[in-house]
Amino acid sequence: MWKGRLAILAILVVSVLAGLSMFTVRGAGNNQLEVYSWWTGPGEEDGLAAMAKAFEGANPGVRFVNAAVSGGAGSNAKAILASRLLANDPPDSYQRHAGLELLDDVRSGKVQDLTELYHQQGWTKVFPKGLVDNLTIDGRIYAVPVNIHRANLMWYSPRTLKDLGLPGPPKTWAEFLQQADAIKAKGRTPLAVGPEWSQKHLLETVLLGELGADKYERLFNGGISWLSPDVTAALGTFAKVLGVSDVKSAAGDWQPQLDKVLSGSAVYAVMGDWSSSYLEQSKKLRWETDYNVAASPGTEGVYDFLSDSFTLPTGARRPDLARKWLVECGSAAGQNLFNPLKGSIPARTDADAGLYKGYLGWALRQWRDPNTRIVGSLTHGVVANNAYNAEIDSALGLFVQHGDQGRFARTVEQQFRETQ
Repeated sequence: MWKGRLAILAILVVSVLAGLSMFTVRGAGNNQLEVYSWWTGPGEEDGLAAMAKAFEGANPGVRFVNAAVSGGAGSNAKAILASRLLANDPPDSYQRHAGLELLDDVRSGKVQDLTELYHQQGWTKVFPKGLVDNLTIDGRIYAVPVNIHRANLMWYSPRTLKDLGLPGPPKTWAEFLQQADAIKAKGRTPLAVGPEWSQKHLLETVLLGELGADKYERLFNGGISWLSPDVTAALGTFAKVLGVSDVKSAAGDWQPQLDKVLSGSAVYAVMGDWSSSYLEQSKKLRWETDYNVAASPGTEGVYDFLSDSFTLPTGARRPDLARKWLVECGSAAGQNLFNPLKGSIPARTDADAGLYKGYLGWALRQWRDPNTRIVGSLTHGVVANNAYNAEIDSALGLFVQHGDQGRFARTVEQQFRETQ
């Protein structure tokens, strides 16, 4: 109870501070651009700063106002943004994930149609068709992607695997569970997990690994039921995976989740590839030597993508500057400034591959490989609308707490029908 009250209080405090910040912005003149995001961590903040500097350099006299809000993998920022949009007080541009996360804003008229800007900039020729398809809502496009991330990854320390005599990361979740027995016998935790959203991220990767790409996509477009035998079996595997994790003492965020792997107290962690920036930029570690990564079990050759994108809100104070910012976000130069620091790869297919070393070079080759199967992330806004995602969050919280698999499946099956 107290944790819930403290969380609400924290959001209220940040909302007040955001309101004071807006008062300052309005009082400082109108030759400025307010950009709203949740990029406050190492790497992502640096990448945003690099793009902001380039934007100011290309637009003399314009001040870039970074209105980022930290915490909760964007949940705090989204809560405050919702109140601002409801009050018709939008920033000049704000961050969303590509996909159905933006559906509510589109249907309520909170964002402007950018389809013509896409034609002017030639973006439909340099963004992959699968990405453009996921950006398209009711036949129009409302956001500009600045990057690509991959969700279905398992991180580990080569030294830890060597110490434990493990041959390598598991290829399937059944193999992982076999390794888990040996790992526990040696006093280590097989899998480190983080807060609630990271547990949903884990669910997503287990479903993808157990169902395969086709059935995974059908699960989220209504083609198969959460009550079907295949999904029931996949959820059973997820329950077993949770059972050999440290979910009862889960880390407070994804960075300390990875820290457990670095220390050797835990062997694996499932997390997106923003981890590479943390490991290389903050921890000064080297890919394949100090840390390594593999596709999460059962997903070799599949790229479970998410993409950060920016919008032009209805009622923006400086829509002219917002459009210039969106051009910066969609440009090869802007994406090449941002992504190497963020730990992501460019959405554009014509960006300079030579800038992406180590893990990022491997990721870019995978993304551009015509044989790679691309699917969209559940946790990060691609394949489920906000209402359905929220219902999955609530049901998953109960599942993790009480382990009632049947109740979880029945709830999310019903909520799919009610939230479409």
